[in-house]
Amino acid sequence: MTTQQKTWFWLIGLAVLLAALYFLRPILLPFVAAMGVAYFLDPVCDWLEEKGLSRSMATASVTAVFFVIVTIVLAAVSPLIYQQVADFVARVPEYSTALGEKLRPIMDIAADRLGNDEVKDLGKSATQFAGTALKWAASAIGEVLGGLGAVANIVSLIVITPIISFYLLRDWDRIVEKVDSWLPRAQADILRGLAQEVDEILAGFARGQATVCLILGVLYGVGLTLVGLDFGFVVGLFTGLVSFIPYFGMLIGFVLGFGIALAQFDSYTPLLLVAAVFAVGQVLEGNFLTPRLVGGRVKLHEVWIIFALMAGGTLFGFVGILIAVPVAAVIGVLARFMIGHYLESPLYEHGAPLGAQIAETERGAGTIPASDGPGDAEGREGDPPQSS
Repeated sequence: MTTQQKTWFWLIGLAVLLAALYFLRPILLPFVAAMGVAYFLDPVCDWLEEKGLSRSMATASVTAVFFVIVTIVLAAVSPLIYQQVADFVARVPEYSTALGEKLRPIMDIAADRLGNDEVKDLGKSATQFAGTALKWAASAIGEVLGGLGAVANIVSLIVITPIISFYLLRDWDRIVEKVDSWLPRAQADILRGLAQEVDEILAGFARGQATVCLILGVLYGVGLTLVGLDFGFVVGLFTGLVSFIPYFGMLIGFVLGFGIALAQFDSYTPLLLVAAVFAVGQVLEGNFLTPRLVGGRVKLHEVWIIFALMAGGTLFGFVGILIAVPVAAVIGVLARFMIGHYLESPLYEHGAPLGAQIAETERGAGTIPASDGPGDAEGREGDPPQSS
């Protein structure tokens, strides 16, 4: 098989895989969730195996304990979240009206001082935009809530995911060995090195970022609740969970929380306290949580992470958001590997000898006669004429 044939083989295989994932995306959520759970819990099973338990016993114990803990937490928190979300959706028109009333005097004062009617139009547009944004947020939350409340999704996440997680955890080592046996023998060591680098990046980032998001969610939720913000726990928990989106996640939560505070309170002190909660969270995240728990393990710029999340969400919805950063990390490892080889190649140092390549191509096609050396033509021109 030539290099061109190998390239086409892998490109066609990749295209088929992406097409299959795209068309099967409605049923991928329990499988992706199960793979994430198995990846998180595999080190615990390995540790229990070292202590003398069989793989099946270790897998059953770890899976059962994990999902019991998750069920208890959801049972304790879900009613509060559901109630607050439902109340928030019901009160969106009230918040929209309150925001409009509080923003209108500010814009009127600015219009009077500037003497420009366009400022008034801008104020009306801002008021309408704020109301539209709140209605859109309520609609989105309602759709998500309704989707998660569907019977099919509940069955898939609560029933199917633990089953898939158990089988993946039990056979994890055998799956890795089987995939390793499929690697091309000549490139096996290189591919194993790349896979190990990917594993280190994903393990450090996924576990660290999940811990950071949970800590921030609890911090924001408790802080906003103590301040007295309506739906403070849900807003704080939501802000923490979307904090894996660099900067943008916290900004969404801050705008939502501060908008509710602006519509709810009539004094400046609660507004300052709400802002202080988000400021403390950002200081803790930027200076302590992220450097210690995540660091630079993902080795991707924040812009690429945001792009990966938006692209994954556009193509595959919620599942795409879940797998966006891991896929981007894998692509980053492969890109750094190829760039490293390029920087060590003569192509980087000297460039491609385009003239020589063109001449060689034409010579192979028979348009240029082959010569014995670069000086043969000149030597023939300088030869003395033969006497008769």
